[in-house]
Amino acid sequence: MDDVKRQLAELRAAIDDLDRRILELLNERAGLARRVGEIKRAAGARFYAPGREEDLLRRLEQANPGPFPNAAVRAVWREIISASLALEAPMSVAYLGPPATFTHQAALRRFGESARLEPARTIGEVFERVEKGKVAYGVIPVENTTEGVVSHTLDMFLRSELKIVAEVYLRVTHHLLNRSGRLGDVERIYSHPHAVAQCRGWLETHLAEVPVFDAASTAQAAKIASEDPGAAAIAAEVAAQAYGLRVVESRIEDNPNNFTRFLVIGPEIPDPSGRDKTSLVFAVRAVWREIISASLALEELRSRCRFLRVLGSYPQGSLPQAR
Repeated sequence: MDDVKRQLAELRAAIDDLDRRILELLNERAGLARRVGEIKRAAGARFYAPGREEDLLRRLEQANPGPFPNAAVRAVWREIISASLALEAPMSVAYLGPPATFTHQAALRRFGESARLEPARTIGEVFERVEKGKVAYGVIPVENTTEGVVSHTLDMFLRSELKIVAEVYLRVTHHLLNRSGRLGDVERIYSHPHAVAQCRGWLETHLAEVPVFDAASTAQAAKIASEDPGAAAIAAEVAAQAYGLRVVESRIEDNPNNFTRFLVIGPEIPDPSGRDKTSLVFAVRAVWREIISASLALEELRSRCRFLRVLGSYPQGSLPQAR
């Protein structure tokens, strides 16, 4: 037993030493980031460079020998980058709220805890805040593997000159939440219509007689459940933490590989990253025909359209591996 204690003490001392060294390096990095911010500010350059950020994360993942997992590498460095950006300049981001929604999670994944995240009531309000310069960027949902496209988001691009600057893929897992954590206490269920549709099979199998009511968001549903002992919500696990609820049943979504794609919108197209997507919106004048040369596609398309707008060219997001 004494030998075990000695070994543990030695290992813990080594870990403590590593932690001090990591802290020293983080502060050294923060000092360099602050200097970068000063240079950018003097030159009037953009603070946020999503292309460089994605390139850095990919290089770190490729260079990682393990056993520290790549998913954790990405999460840790996302927070390091977020804190560094906050040193360069305060980063304000609007997202389709309220807090504890999936869009809130997507904003956290893209910008980290150090960003100033501001909930908006509608997708249109997110666009408006970015357009008026009240925030630097906005985060909005655009499509889901089960429910398809978010038509309101696409409609807003027809009215706005904002650009897509990045994308985020988020695995969507739904949980049944209530105050007690007991299935027998569920007398009514609340959630956003999209979440209900994604869990329809489970609901029909397990709670077919329980009425389901629409809520403006999964977070609002969680709030309702927190105030009503007979109510349950379909929402993310983070909503349980935010509203003091317990998980009745985990992962009740019908599709185990359910993803939502979110867009980050801003005033300018970012610099190329080398692994980018370009999105367009257009309306044709006449019947379309096949274009043989890919290099002439955009020019040919423009000549045949009543209008054509480049929505953005941005770093391609990483899709989580299917389970």
